[in-house]
Amino acid sequence: MDEIKKQIDELTDLLIHYAVKYYNEDAPEVTDFEYDALMNRLKALEAEHPDLARADSPTRRVIGNVLEGFESVTHPYPMESLTDVFSYEELYDFDHRVKERYPDASYSVEAKIDGLSVCLEYRDGVFVRGATRGDGVTGEDVTENLRTIYEIPLRLRTDLSPVFVRGEVYMSYRTFERLNDEQEKLEKPLFANPRNAAAGSLRQLDSRICAQRRLSIFCFNLQNGEELGFESHAQTLDALQDMGCKVIDLRRVTSSMDEVIDFIRQVGEDRGSLGYGIDGIVIKVDSLAQRRAMGSTAKAPRWAVAYKFPPEEKPTKLLDIAIQVGRTGVLTPNAVFEPVRLAGTSVSRATLHNRDFIRDKDIRIGDTIIVRKAGDIIPEVLGVDLSKRPAEAVPFEMPKVCPVCGSPLYDDPDEAAIRCTGSECPAQLSRSIAHFASRDAMDIDGLGIAIVENLLALGHIHSAADLYYLKAEDIAAMDKMGEKSTANLLAALEKSKSNQLSRLLFAFGIRHVGQKAAKVIAERYGSLDAIQAATVEDLTQIRDVGDAIAQSLRSWLDNEQNQHFIRRLREAGVNMTEQVERRDDRFAGKTFVLTGTLPDYTRDQAAAIIESFGGKVSSSVSKKTSYVLAGEEAGSKLTKAQSLGVTIIDQAQFDEMIRK
Repeated sequence: MDEIKKQIDELTDLLIHYAVKYYNEDAPEVTDFEYDALMNRLKALEAEHPDLARADSPTRRVIGNVLEGFESVTHPYPMESLTDVFSYEELYDFDHRVKERYPDASYSVEAKIDGLSVCLEYRDGVFVRGATRGDGVTGEDVTENLRTIYEIPLRLRTDLSPVFVRGEVYMSYRTFERLNDEQEKLEKPLFANPRNAAAGSLRQLDSRICAQRRLSIFCFNLQNGEELGFESHAQTLDALQDMGCKVIDLRRVTSSMDEVIDFIRQVGEDRGSLGYGIDGIVIKVDSLAQRRAMGSTAKAPRWAVAYKFPPEEKPTKLLDIAIQVGRTGVLTPNAVFEPVRLAGTSVSRATLHNRDFIRDKDIRIGDTIIVRKAGDIIPEVLGVDLSKRPAEAVPFEMPKVCPVCGSPLYDDPDEAAIRCTGSECPAQLSRSIAHFASRDAMDIDGLGIAIVENLLALGHIHSAADLYYLKAEDIAAMDKMGEKSTANLLAALEKSKSNQLSRLLFAFGIRHVGQKAAKVIAERYGSLDAIQAATVEDLTQIRDVGDAIAQSLRSWLDNEQNQHFIRRLREAGVNMTEQVERRDDRFAGKTFVLTGTLPDYTRDQAAAIIESFGGKVSSSVSKKTSYVLAGEEAGSKLTKAQSLGVTIIDQAQFDEMIRK
């Protein structure tokens, strides 16, 4: 047993060392493969001897717990916000107020990370709890998610206890770009900026999701530093670094406000090359005793201010307006202009959002436009310098057909968006095919976005219909697709041919036609042929089908590309009918909400039973809900049902209702 403990300790120490080198010092000493091999060895040993696993084991970085919600935490030391200043004059005023009281005062000057503040609590050197700032007095317990951040040490190199560390969680630009690429492939909303992405990630109830987001942290304050015997803030930062915390290196100590301003100017010029966002510089009195004596107002400490960087704005010439067709078919105009340097990087393109944006700002090719980076990250066009407009500049007109495939365009009145209607448009292919194959659509198991993009790159498919014409050798030619994987994918494709029409209708990815609309339309008409013969007026007679759905469906069906697409599916043997099993109408007018895990049914199976008896299934609880069918680990929906007095039933009661 002693030998096993020695192996576990050695592996733990070694993996912690490699992680510090990789995450904190950006100086990796081993390959990812070597690191993973050591990690797997440690996991195996800990699984066999769980009592020997250390509290700071790197295997605890991904806990995998799914929480119902976050518990509140009262901070033992208030997490105060700072007063923002926007000019050098305000900095000199701050300096004057401080020096009037303490002529010998020095300042700790640090880059202000654009993230979200957290407090880390250590007892006997071990990380025991982490919380968001919240309102400064009370925050949320996000310990499990913070454990997934490799730059947070699970054990400090110190005998001091307790230790309360304040830090700023952020997401690097590189990680942010990777995350948005993944969001786009999964047809999920894009994050607006790294700060929003970091905040959303840290508040995930499933820590595995947070772990995948690869958050980072800089520690910037020892909350109980004076109690632990430190005299200055600079000392605490050095101590935190010695303890194993990652502390920002963009910092200095000076008593001169002129030197503070020089530092601000220098960091401002270099911030575009940092790889992470900073939105200002924090200036703090360095002496902890002086801080305590100066105290705080009701809103902020008197001993610190945050200088906020003004956004850079520069003029440049608009060379062109290029139209990009996105994965969802939306046409987005993009400004192409002479390169300008903003926030440390060269910028030559920016989105113009939509037709209305161009019209409202009267943007024309050849104009001198004013450009900046919103939040110092995303390039944006602020407007036009009309005094420099050339005589030949004319108002811009959006194209009449898709610039990629030539299909007719749909002018979406709800979103000021113009969309390509072509189902085979190359600009939309990977997204539309991935949606076609997704679980709620045709449910083609094993056909993820990576395989779709690989098949497209090899030229084996040009639309979702081509999936049903794939040969074994086409699939086997791809990386990591062996004989078994190939056979499984072909079997999944064959199985999907027998899906109900409602699944196929949803798989088409028609604007406004979601799962619910697809089901009621398919049930009403019974076949795709009948739907193709229906008018807009006919379609709007169906419950839950409004004019927007009917118009969108009719427009899609009238498109030549889509008609060709349907013919190819029909020739491949894909089912285009809906078999409606209506037992009776005992649940007519009743609305059910499902929550938790049922012993004998999946949610889809339970929903199908309810609908076969004429009932409806909703995703949210309201006063109009008839029944909440609750299984094990039922969450907030059960709580809300109880508060509203909605009838709650379990599976046994449900079985009794459907046996009658």
